[in-house]
Amino acid sequence: MILDGKVILITGGTGSFGKKFVKIALTNYKPKKLIIFSRDEWKQSEMASEFKDDRISYFVGDVRDHDRLWRAFDGVDYVIHAAALKQIPSCEYNPFEAIQTNVFGAKNVIDAAIDRGVKKIIALSSDKAVNPINLYGATKLCSDKLFVAGNSYAGLKETRFSVVRYGNVIGSRGSVIPIFMKLREKKILPITDMRMTRFWITLEQGVDFVLDCLDCMKGGEIFIPKLPSMRVVDLARAISPDCELEVMGTRPGEKLHEVMISEDDSANVVEYDDYFVIQPSFQWWRKENVNGGKKVKDGFRYDSYSNEQWLSVPRLKELLCLS
Repeated sequence: MILDGKVILITGGTGSFGKKFVKIALTNYKPKKLIIFSRDEWKQSEMASEFKDDRISYFVGDVRDHDRLWRAFDGVDYVIHAAALKQIPSCEYNPFEAIQTNVFGAKNVIDAAIDRGVKKIIALSSDKAVNPINLYGATKLCSDKLFVAGNSYAGLKETRFSVVRYGNVIGSRGSVIPIFMKLREKKILPITDMRMTRFWITLEQGVDFVLDCLDCMKGGEIFIPKLPSMRVVDLARAISPDCELEVMGTRPGEKLHEVMISEDDSANVVEYDDYFVIQPSFQWWRKENVNGGKKVKDGFRYDSYSNEQWLSVPRLKELLCLS
């Protein structure tokens, strides 16, 4: 089992992903230690109250601080890099703060991991890194490039870096479902655009996919899961069928549809039954690293609008336990 007997560190570990990762890791695996690395001591104390397990330890620190990362990575086997500034309006208003955390922080993680001999690092990315139109997406694109190139920096050392990319997680902090749930009694739900579509992925699916990728990664891949799409209008109808929908207009930096693979990346994409892999375009990448799978056609694009899998209103109700 991939985590058994290992020391795993999660940056940004007090977030939604980190909490779910810890729960799954403690339930389904036998890790030697789980290290929660984050800058919010209050969230760490809350998490310590929720998870009473001697295998969990907490490091107060910021990915902007290389020395603190270097100390925290001592004896670590695997790192899941989930720390980031993610709110689009906040990143637009505080651009250098976003760059400090999402770009310079990524560099610090890479440097500390190589210096400390960490074996595998998975960085969490976003659909917004594909053809970015906002600063958050631009910083995540830079981060993805840094982590793929980190395999070059590692040289002959064993440290390997890969990236997992998926869209908004259903029910996580800042997602639309908690907002709709709060407002449904008022009988008016805000919709940015009636045409808007999104991929559907739960926290548990996200964690399971990261663990699968951690197990099979060679270093340099960007992994993208195959997911069903939903129309945001259908989601609103599933949560509150009788509500009036108030069109608010798209917010600055917001896309109508989530894009996980652009046409420009299609030349390097390999398709499997449940996921895609964007191969790195570096000389050190060996084509034999790709076991099975098939090349996609030139010009292939994977987005939530042209997707073949869709969730209906009844299915959304079922998934949200509303039926």
